[in-house]
Amino acid sequence: MRLLSVVVPCYNEEENIGLFYDELMKNQEFFTETDTEIEILYIDDGSGDKTLERIKELKEKDARVRYISFSRNFGKEAAMFAGLEKSKGDYVVLMDVDLQDPPSLLPEMLAAVKEEGYDSVATRRVSRKGEPPIRSFFARIFYKLMRKISRTEMMDGARDYRLMTRQMVNAILEMREYNRFTKGIFGWVGFRTKWLEYENVERVKGETKWSFWKLFIYSLEGITAFSTMPLMLASLIGVCFCIFAFIMIIFIIVRKLIFGDPVSGWPSLVCIILMVSGVQCFCVGIVGQYLAKTYMEVKKRPIYLVREEC
Repeated sequence: MRLLSVVVPCYNEEENIGLFYDELMKNQEFFTETDTEIEILYIDDGSGDKTLERIKELKEKDARVRYISFSRNFGKEAAMFAGLEKSKGDYVVLMDVDLQDPPSLLPEMLAAVKEEGYDSVATRRVSRKGEPPIRSFFARIFYKLMRKISRTEMMDGARDYRLMTRQMVNAILEMREYNRFTKGIFGWVGFRTKWLEYENVERVKGETKWSFWKLFIYSLEGITAFSTMPLMLASLIGVCFCIFAFIMIIFIIVRKLIFGDPVSGWPSLVCIILMVSGVQCFCVGIVGQYLAKTYMEVKKRPIYLVREEC
């Protein structure tokens, strides 16, 4: 008999706790037929509502329910890492509690790992129905950019909804960096992965915790975590401006020798200074991003802190 751990990060999701459980239990017949035991591990990411109370109510009804409650909100990345670390299953699946990750796909995912020899089964959306157009546009731009500047595989529309073997989970847990970008980590560790495609599913209840600004910051985390191309770009820009400056110096000297003192042109000079200063600030900002990541890593702070678990 094999154990499947269902890891479910939660942040202010009191309305969806029971709904997710009910939907997951529709697969009970399949679990019984395939001799698969399950544990449901809810990760309460410092919720301010009654999320933890709803989880405890479920635990009283079903001993297979476990939970971890953080001392504060550490973010979804920390919640997923905690779930992987505390899970006990031979197989582990990460799922969102809002039912945007359909539990109905679990039989197919589990069969692919058990019978087809895959180490993981990942999911990707083939549509973004219900999502703001501007968010969809920038999401596609992000994945196109990452495929060009990073050697790590990142699939457009990829979800965190993924079923993995214990071997792959252990490999992910070895990467204990503080600044985490799990989508990139999945690709970096490798292993044989099967991709399942499905139409986008909207949240059952509640509102998404991912604003456009949070997604933008998250995308920067991904770029700086799995690509050094921005640093190379900053260096290249610096070299180009040095060459340009050298050419202009020669031009000015030659003009001086041939035509004498040139006519002063402060507007063009100010424009050039502003442009060069802007590029310098941009390049320093790129270096600063990497320096900030290094600063956070060397502190060796824990990824999360547990207030209560059962």
